[in-house]
Amino acid sequence: MRKLTILGATGSVGLNTLDVVRRHPERFSVHALTACTRVAEMATLCREFAPALVVMADEPAAARLRLELADLPAIQVLSGQDGLCQAAEDTAACTVVAAIVGAAGLLPTLAAVRAGKRVLLANKEALVMSGQLFMDAVTASGAELLPIDSEHNAIFQCLPPTHVRNLDGAGVRRILLTASGGPFRSYTAEQLKTVTPAQACAHPNWSMGQKISVDSATLMNKGLELIEACWLFDTTPGCVEVHVHPESIIHSMVEYLDGSVLAQLGSPDMRTPIANGLAWPERIDAGVAPLDLFALGRFHFERPDVQRFPCLRLAAEAFEAGGTAPAALNAANEEAVAAFLAGRLCFADIPVVIERVLAATEVQPATDLDVIFACDRQARAGARELIAQRAI
Repeated sequence: MRKLTILGATGSVGLNTLDVVRRHPERFSVHALTACTRVAEMATLCREFAPALVVMADEPAAARLRLELADLPAIQVLSGQDGLCQAAEDTAACTVVAAIVGAAGLLPTLAAVRAGKRVLLANKEALVMSGQLFMDAVTASGAELLPIDSEHNAIFQCLPPTHVRNLDGAGVRRILLTASGGPFRSYTAEQLKTVTPAQACAHPNWSMGQKISVDSATLMNKGLELIEACWLFDTTPGCVEVHVHPESIIHSMVEYLDGSVLAQLGSPDMRTPIANGLAWPERIDAGVAPLDLFALGRFHFERPDVQRFPCLRLAAEAFEAGGTAPAALNAANEEAVAAFLAGRLCFADIPVVIERVLAATEVQPATDLDVIFACDRQARAGARELIAQRAI
C-alpha cells in the first residue's frame, strides 16, 4: 500500500489524482491533502478519503474546515506554509503529488524532495524558480523525481530509464516538445488585444485551472515547460524544439541520432501521466478511454509564432540568462495573468509586462532561496507598478 500526500488536492491535477486512487484502493491510500481556500470541496474529499492530515492555505479557511469536520476529530487540520511543508515531509507518506499552482508550491515541493520522497511533479514553477538548487536537493536526498506534466511525462517515457539525465549517453539528438497552441493560435495581433478571460480559459483540448489555461493561451506555459525540460533532462533550449500540435494527442517526442523518433500518444487526459507516475515502473488502469486513431485521421504540426506569442522566446532567454532571471519571469507572469483575469490588463499586454520586468531586473546568482524569493518580490512589485500605471 503506497500512502500519498497530494499538494493542491482540489485543483485539476489533484482531483484527477484522486480519481486514479479511487480506482485502485488496494494500491493507494491518502495520508494528507492540501488546498488553498476551497473548504466545502476539501470537506467532501476528507469524508471520502479520510486523510490523517489536511492543510489549508490560511488559518481562516482552516478554521472553517475544522467546523465542517467537527464530527471527524481524527483528521488534523493545519494552515499556512509551515503546515504545507509539514505535510510534504511527513514520513507517513512515501509519495507526494506536487500540484500547487505557481510560486506558492516551491517550498512544500522542495520539502518533499529534501525528505527523499517520490515526488510527482506537476508544479513546474518550483523547478523554474529554483532550478539548480532543486536538482541538487534531488541528488543529495535521493528523492525520486517523476514528471507528471503530460509533455515531460511523455519525454520521460520515451527515454531509457537509466539515461533520463544523460541524453548524450542515450544517443538523443533533440527533444520535440509539443504544444496545443491554445485557443488563439490563428488570431491576428489585433484580435489578441480583445481576448477576454472567459475566452482564454476555454482551452480547446484540456480541462485546466484558470492560470494554466491563460498560460497555455499566451504560450508561457510552453515557455515554463521548456525551462522545466532543460532541468529535468539536463539539456539546453537549443536541444528542445517546440512543435505546435493542435490535436494534443502526441504529448512529446524524442529524436535519436540513428533517425528514430519515439513518441508518446494518448487522449488529452491528465490521468494517464498521473497513473504512470503513481505506479511507476508498472502500468495501471487510469480510466482513460482507448485512443481511436481511425477517428482522428491525421495529425498537424506548426512552428510556434514567437512574434504574436513572445512568451516562449522570453522564457528561453530567461533560462539562458540564468541565475534569478527565471524567477523574475515567473513572478511577472503570475502578476500579469492575475491582472488579466481581474480585467485590469489586456491579454496582449501580458508579455509586454513580463519583458519590461525582465529588462529592469538585475540578474543575481541563484545561490539560495532567500535570493530567489527577494527577486520574486522585486519582480512582482515591478509588474504591479507597470499594471497600475498601465504604462504598457
